[in-house]
Amino acid sequence: MGTAKTEEFTVKDNKIARYAKALAHPARIAILQLLIKKQACVCGDIVEQLPLSQSTVSQHLKELKEAGIITGDIDGTKVCYCIDEKEWMLAKSYLDTFFSAYKNKTKCC
Repeated sequence: MGTAKTEEFTVKDNKIARYAKALAHPARIAILQLLIKKQACVCGDIVEQLPLSQSTVSQHLKELKEAGIITGDIDGTKVCYCIDEKEWMLAKSYLDTFFSAYKNKTKCC
């Protein structure tokens, strides 16, 4: 199997792809909406709100954390998750620039 060759693309292109991958599952969107609404959540609270097992929620949280969109702080035996504001604004900027680059044209092909 070949490699993704991500090193051949710009840092910005790789970041946009990472954000897109993190946003590419409805469970992750639901998790982000919960974090936005509550400003912070413990994993167990998120599990109670979603029709998913604790291990599945943890896997989705891991994906969001790896993309940099959220942070997780250990508080005793619990992990409290919240939106990483700096990375969130960077993601918004990159995705806004990406989507606004398209200008509606009357003829495509």
